[in-house]
Amino acid sequence: MPRNYTEFKFKLEPLQPASEILIAELGEIGFESFVENEDGLTAYILTEELDEEVLAGIHILHSDEFMITYTSAEIDQVNWNIEWEKNFNPIVVDDKCSVRAPFHEKPDTEYDIIIEPKMSFGTGHHATTHMMLQFILKNNWEGKFVLDIGCGTGVLAILAEMKGAAKVDAIDIDNWCYLNTLENVERNERKVVRVFEGGAELLQGRKYDSIIANINRNILLEDMQFYAESLNPGGQIFLSGFYTEDIPAIEAECEKYGIRFDDKLERENWAALSFFKE
Repeated sequence: MPRNYTEFKFKLEPLQPASEILIAELGEIGFESFVENEDGLTAYILTEELDEEVLAGIHILHSDEFMITYTSAEIDQVNWNIEWEKNFNPIVVDDKCSVRAPFHEKPDTEYDIIIEPKMSFGTGHHATTHMMLQFILKNNWEGKFVLDIGCGTGVLAILAEMKGAAKVDAIDIDNWCYLNTLENVERNERKVVRVFEGGAELLQGRKYDSIIANINRNILLEDMQFYAESLNPGGQIFLSGFYTEDIPAIEAECEKYGIRFDDKLERENWAALSFFKE
């Protein structure tokens, strides 16, 4: 017997990091699939699993930082593969790196990454992930011990290994991201990426030559001390997940820990910064 789903259409302002946070919270209460679009997010849950009281407890829906409205409707059974294929197109970054799904044709690029993002953030389509891929492409990773904190799909960790990193730790606090990164690391036949579930508390006693952190502004500011302690002298740190107007706050926090500005990228009002530790 077919099982019906309820479709929720959320309008989000600003789109990020609201979409990322909302996906994480909805995933915890049983939502199975998500489609990100220009002004928000469409999410699906089995109608029999829907609990309106639990939905009302989603924290971000009551946050003053975001404007969120939504509608819902019950729909017939959905073929998720078809829905996902309609909404995920391959991308190419700087003519060097492609990010695609298994069903896309292999492009003629130096680095080819195959992922199935599912409920995880980081396909390369969002401006922050795109810029972080650019930073990885333009910098040297040979023989380095790398941290990808807030790894999402694992796409940045995967490219770091492709660029010659000796060891890569990929960490995410969200269970779905942890599992999805494990899956994508295996799919891309990576050998030196280790995946961990957790947050900055896992960094105690660990040292890295390069750190990649594509997380939202508040978490970056809160955890900068831990990143600084884990970064070797002369090491690089690459940060994104915030708007251009947040750059002064990020730079000031880095300066407190002897982390000096090196380079900047901007895309669609989002920023990505690189720093080095003295």
